[in-house]
Amino acid sequence: MTSSSTPLFPASAVKWPALAAGALLALSGCSVANSEAAPASASALRVVLGQEPPTLEACESNLTSTGVVVRSNVTEPLVERNPQTGELEPLLATEWKATSDTEWTFKLREGVKFQDGTPFNAEAAAFTINRAVNSKLGCNVEGYVFGDADLKVKAVDDTTLTVTTPEPDPILPLRLSFLEVVPTSTSTTAKVREPVGTGPYKIETWDAGQKITLTSWDGYWGDKPAYARAEYQWRSESSVRAAMITSGEADVAMGLSPDDNMGELGVDYPNNETVALRMEATKAPLNDIRVRQAVNYAIDKEGIVNSLYQGKHKVAAQLVPEGIVGHNADLKGWAFDLDKAKSLVAEAKADGVDTSAQISLVVRSAQFPKITELAQVLQEQLSQAGLNVKLKMLETSQHLTYQVRPFPDDEGAVALMTQHGNQAGDAAFTVDQYMLSTGAQSYFGTPEFDAMIKKADAASGDDRKKGFEDIFAYQNDKVVQFAHISHQTGIIGKSKSVNYTPNSSSGDELRVSEMTPAS
Repeated sequence: MTSSSTPLFPASAVKWPALAAGALLALSGCSVANSEAAPASASALRVVLGQEPPTLEACESNLTSTGVVVRSNVTEPLVERNPQTGELEPLLATEWKATSDTEWTFKLREGVKFQDGTPFNAEAAAFTINRAVNSKLGCNVEGYVFGDADLKVKAVDDTTLTVTTPEPDPILPLRLSFLEVVPTSTSTTAKVREPVGTGPYKIETWDAGQKITLTSWDGYWGDKPAYARAEYQWRSESSVRAAMITSGEADVAMGLSPDDNMGELGVDYPNNETVALRMEATKAPLNDIRVRQAVNYAIDKEGIVNSLYQGKHKVAAQLVPEGIVGHNADLKGWAFDLDKAKSLVAEAKADGVDTSAQISLVVRSAQFPKITELAQVLQEQLSQAGLNVKLKMLETSQHLTYQVRPFPDDEGAVALMTQHGNQAGDAAFTVDQYMLSTGAQSYFGTPEFDAMIKKADAASGDDRKKGFEDIFAYQNDKVVQFAHISHQTGIIGKSKSVNYTPNSSSGDELRVSEMTPAS
């Protein structure tokens, strides 16, 4: 985020006509069909990632490893959020308004086709919502954005779509910005590995374990992108990714570390990612709040930020950084107090808690720079507090089984390393999935906490902001599902041959169409 006062939802969401599409697109630098032509297509842009995407399925595109390739490159949503201003802007929808307390009406862009030649229309938009939100497909975006709520959708005509929510939802257009639209030919019984979309690039090849290649699509409704192709490779070590930039083997490298010492080839950006441990409360010893508090006291967050990340990250006290609606500026990170941690563990043990029971520290390999070193530090620090911690380093597909419900039930207590990014700018997208009792990425909650969350979800303006601020404070005081560690700063490696300024969304959707060859 670049602003500390992100708007809840723009005027475009409540007036009809909602906005002047051409003017807003011009301001944001987005493409429109009749705007100035882009420069002649260049050769391929070479991007190196930290890991191979597990899938490019559109309804999984809120996963960073998937979205960084597919979002706004292969597929597009109805509306998009400008990461600089926080405003919602038109894309496949040109106008929208609330037509009742629970109904929103969207006007859709005409003349758009999918990469298989079929037309984009209200039927396709309704199909996408039903497939991702109302089905049993188990899409990650359903839990992340919509929770348990089903939506009623209706294609009124080719260019008019209505969406009805079970209860008033003041941020429905913002939620829909996470749904990448797919044609009605897409399977509804299985997730697809390679989606068809309306974006400026289509998937040419995916050589498993080697490379993904996107190629510019001639039928795109907007401007032709500058690069004719985008080629993605992956290397787990950030030092290797950095070396590929300096040696000329790659043009853009994601997820670099301060230790890579890239100089002017390394560009810092606010990536909105927060690192934390998510703890379950159903099994000993983490089923005792004193042990979860001890975990927080045992972690030397200042030391981690300074020693592993050269002070570029910030100690975190909550799951969202400054700039997100609901961020509580009054919260401070838990103090590092090993004696206090030991005392709490001893107190729990004296009351019969099995503090010797194993805690599995589950960590995803190559998720972000220095994650292995961070995991080892956490294991050591928690062990010093008197806890029995076993480190489990897993690949992406294995880690996902711990990340999203239903969680594994065949082992003891789990503390999961979580890297959470809120690109939407509103705390609901964090709280609903991570803190509700039934949240897709929540281990537990309480009825009182659920009521607080639902009340904040339905509020707007200052009441919404205050509601979420109170939720983050309550989590730290009464629930303690999380041990927050740091708010990250992202680093992209960029060749001098590429013009591109990363923003707070770049780590989740790297828009190739925003890149041009340097003159």
